[in-house]
Amino acid sequence: MERLVASSRDRRKAGKCVIEGEHLVAAYAQRYGAPETLLVTESFVRRESARAIVTRFDSIAIVVPDAVLEDLAVLPAGVGMLAVVATPRAPRSIDGDFVLLLDDVQDPGNVGSMLRTAAAAGISDALLSPRCAFAWSPKVLRAGMGAHFHLSIHEAQDLAEWSRAFVKQGGRVVAMVANEGTSLYASRLARPLAIVIGNEGAGLSQAMRDAASDRVTIPMPGAFDSLNAAAAAAVVLFECVRRGVTKSR
Repeated sequence: MERLVASSRDRRKAGKCVIEGEHLVAAYAQRYGAPETLLVTESFVRRESARAIVTRFDSIAIVVPDAVLEDLAVLPAGVGMLAVVATPRAPRSIDGDFVLLLDDVQDPGNVGSMLRTAAAAGISDALLSPRCAFAWSPKVLRAGMGAHFHLSIHEAQDLAEWSRAFVKQGGRVVAMVANEGTSLYASRLARPLAIVIGNEGAGLSQAMRDAASDRVTIPMPGAFDSLNAAAAAAVVLFECVRRGVTKSR
């Protein structure tokens, strides 16, 4: 357990992820059922909501002294509940027509926040390039707040190759760029649609820029012309929501 909590390499090798906290455990259970292992601290199990989860999974739940989880220094204080689960696998095919592409986004908090926004906006699939933060790491899961269990997440994808095929089939690939793109509010946003967000420091790769059908910029009339990548994703995805892009065709 300790190695899985501390080591991304061990989690990848085992095909497992560690879910921290009652909210994430409940979100996982609602979608997939019982975790493989469930630990709950003695003080946390006194909560009514925690007892409900323990009762539901009585055969696998283990109540442990608070110090057991406190000794795992990589965990936030007061987690109270920890589960080990098989990392959910996305379908091989990507059939959605409202998709988010993340191009080398390496900050775990940004990746998790964008997955959370994507799930809220009605995105079906999220494609991550090989250099993105590991989607199932504790920090990304923490920032995602359960969004992982409402999306098909496809990691280590060749986004440029996928985009070219998507455009060839009639889709639009909208690459968000810092400047010199069409204004977001004047752009065409219609399904089938893929929105591409790049690395906060370097922006989109040249291969991804070349593969996109559209380059779009968020107008910034203020004295400061930079948005956090996760904030930019929220702006464009909810502009899609405002226009009704999320409604089925």
